[in-house]
Amino acid sequence: MIRVAVVGSGPAGSSAAETLAKAGIETYLFERKLDNAKPCGGAIPLCMVSEFDLPPHIIDRRVRKMKMISPSNREVDINLINEDEYIGMCRREVLDGFMRDRAAQLGANLINATVHKLDIPTNNTDPYTIHYVDHNEGGAQGVAKSLQVDAIIGADGANSRIAKEIDAGDYNYAIAFQERIRLPQEMMTYYNDLAEMYVGNDVSTDFYAWVFPKYDHVAVGTGTMQVHKASIKQLQAGIRARAAKKLVGGEIIKVEAHPIPEHPRPRRVVGRVALVGDAAGYVTKSSGEGIYFAAKSGRMCAETIVEATNSGTKMVTESDLKLYLKRWDKKYGLTYKVLDILQSVFYRTDATREAFVEMCADLDVQKLTFDSYLYKTVVPANPITQLKITAKTLGSLIRGNALAP
Repeated sequence: MIRVAVVGSGPAGSSAAETLAKAGIETYLFERKLDNAKPCGGAIPLCMVSEFDLPPHIIDRRVRKMKMISPSNREVDINLINEDEYIGMCRREVLDGFMRDRAAQLGANLINATVHKLDIPTNNTDPYTIHYVDHNEGGAQGVAKSLQVDAIIGADGANSRIAKEIDAGDYNYAIAFQERIRLPQEMMTYYNDLAEMYVGNDVSTDFYAWVFPKYDHVAVGTGTMQVHKASIKQLQAGIRARAAKKLVGGEIIKVEAHPIPEHPRPRRVVGRVALVGDAAGYVTKSSGEGIYFAAKSGRMCAETIVEATNSGTKMVTESDLKLYLKRWDKKYGLTYKVLDILQSVFYRTDATREAFVEMCADLDVQKLTFDSYLYKTVVPANPITQLKITAKTLGSLIRGNALAP
């Protein structure tokens, strides 16, 4: 029976570990900080709730209304029409904790530890040795230990140690910065089922800023590739200023920042080591979404291992793991390309951002966008609708003088 180590227990690692453990494969799930709360908007699509069997208490708020706010403060309301549809807003410490605990209950061996080195075998059958510091023993300093395994799934985020150990190559990254702000009850009522997205050079030069409602507070943040501290502080001040009237009386309860990959790594499988989630670079452009894709990539990678090894009864190979990549790229490659193009077209200047927000007012555009977001299928509109959307897009860009180089 093969042994598999999963390093990192966010949605990617926990989904992988759960799938492996369910199949009876000996699984070790490493997590450095069990109370970790990655700073991100925390929005999850409806399909993730059912696909990953998430209970209602994981969802803080069911958002059914979105406001897109342009650089000139033009507001466009985007409302979900079907009563049973919503975007789930969750706190990452709650979501990640639930998924991790479930993987452990199903048989994954959860180890609270920092992985710092891999010994890589020189052939296709000898084990990998993982060197780590176990935090369950020896207090904060921990105790140095090692473990031998046959395969490794690196789910340890943008600063992945596993990616470094296998020389997976670097990628450009953005920074997500957010403040959690607890609002007085009367102010919080406004955000009951509403999320806001702001665009403009003042809040992000290449992305967007957000106000997303959580359990008893809002997450107010921005994403940018301008990774200098001064730039991020300036952009965060920009979103605080734009949303100021709605944040009156708010108290900052937490400040968070985290790198977000901009593109997949040059190498995502090396030997019997595969990368998933942020470690692989699976965050979409334009929307900056990564939670669903992280969980999905972890599950798809683990499913490929289960299938190729006959539930762990034979050795996994590099070509087995490359099959996971092939499946992933076939399923989602186009989505990433389309969103990359959208970001480069619409987040270029304030003129193109105005055009983008204007376009969001169109009901055909809203339906296409929500369908593809909620259900993760690039829903093809009928040809007439497609032509209308293309014409409206060009019209918006021309009116905003956004096509000028």
